[in-house]
Amino acid sequence: MSSSMFNNHSISISVSDEESDELGRMRVRVRRKRKKQYGHRVKNELSQLVLRFLLKYWMVFIFLPAAGLLVFEASRIGKEPSLDVELERDVKKTPDLKHNQTVGELKKKMEDNLDRLDPPRCLKLLPPEELQHLEIPMHDESNLVKNVVYISEKDAQHEEGNSTISKLSTEFTRFNLFTGYQTLDQRESSFKVSETAQIHCGFYSENGGFKISSEDKIYMQACKVVVSTCAFGGGDDLYQPIGMLHASLKRVCYVAFWDEITVAAQEFKGRRIGEDYFIGKWRIVVVRDLPFTDQRLNGKIPKMLGHRLFPHAKYSIWVDSKSQFRRDPLGVLEALLWRSNSVLAISQHGARSNVYEEATAVVKKHKATPEEVEVQLTQYRQDGLPEDKRFNGKKALNEASVIVREHTPLTNLFVCLWFNEVVRFTSRDQLSFPYVLWRLKLLKGINMFPVCIRKDLVNSMGHIRKAKPLIN
Repeated sequence: MSSSMFNNHSISISVSDEESDELGRMRVRVRRKRKKQYGHRVKNELSQLVLRFLLKYWMVFIFLPAAGLLVFEASRIGKEPSLDVELERDVKKTPDLKHNQTVGELKKKMEDNLDRLDPPRCLKLLPPEELQHLEIPMHDESNLVKNVVYISEKDAQHEEGNSTISKLSTEFTRFNLFTGYQTLDQRESSFKVSETAQIHCGFYSENGGFKISSEDKIYMQACKVVVSTCAFGGGDDLYQPIGMLHASLKRVCYVAFWDEITVAAQEFKGRRIGEDYFIGKWRIVVVRDLPFTDQRLNGKIPKMLGHRLFPHAKYSIWVDSKSQFRRDPLGVLEALLWRSNSVLAISQHGARSNVYEEATAVVKKHKATPEEVEVQLTQYRQDGLPEDKRFNGKKALNEASVIVREHTPLTNLFVCLWFNEVVRFTSRDQLSFPYVLWRLKLLKGINMFPVCIRKDLVNSMGHIRKAKPLIN
């Protein structure tokens, strides 16, 4: 009975197969979610534990490497010092040793090159058989300038009545009794080209200096073609020219201008002037009473005023004293002047082409003071010198270690103007060269040859003195 009652009051719940599967999946999902949350909580707790550990002991982690480094350095100091001392001594000796080795190697290489004539790369000379019979041309004089009259002390007194006026107006310049006292008005009028030009051009007075013996003057007056150089103040060694033909030796004068200091310095090195006034192929002309205290200005006299020193010469080639002339001079004249119908040939500047850029480089290299350069550039700007990098399509900034020219009234006027600009402003003739070209509009008769031709013409020796230690 009891069992029947129980059965009667029981409630039956039917469960389908689908519901049982759904409930199972729910249990699985819940179980998996709980496991995921538990793992994430463990990771968070671990990261927090590591962070608290680092915050607590961060000073230890900084101190330990520092202490290790200190111990390492202390162990090095405690070593026997002899090895380190010897190493330091070797390092100190190395610069001088390497410097001496470098200079010695360069000198040996230079001496080997003095007698070796490399074939030209850029300069196209005539074959030797043609150079042997080459005639020196005699061109007609320029129709633009027929005559140049050089102002002397007597002329200036006659014109001005009192030369003191001119001296007072130029007391802040480097003009003197050699150059004459050119005023700004005279400077301006000197650029006005006419058939007869009147200009200051050195040798202004007998008391101006640059004295040459009578024997040397007689020799120089007989020269028709000249290769010249100079060394004042005991400067550079004299390098013998090479590459000339025998026919050229008979027709070309090689003249080196020295002062008495250079004579003494070269005699000390064992290079004495012979009884015939020659050292090798060079005729040594000793100059006394140089007119400038600045040796750079004294060097401009034979460099620019060759027509004044050699009054009967038709052509001249100037070579810087740090260079060795290495070609036949008549062949050079034919290649750079006669072939192109030019009157002056000069090397282009290898790095810059603008006078204002060159002025910046001059100041940066301490070749002139900023004040001197600014005075010169201010004058050129006022005169209207353009800032174009080229004139008539040509690069007009020069590198004047080699100057090849015909002595005509026009080129004589040009170099006189150039010389006066160098005396008035800075000794850097690169700054005044483009200006004088521009004022005379002479560029059509100028051969601005590239640097590679200059390297064919001369072997520069100036790098020996500039050699520096490899280790400072």
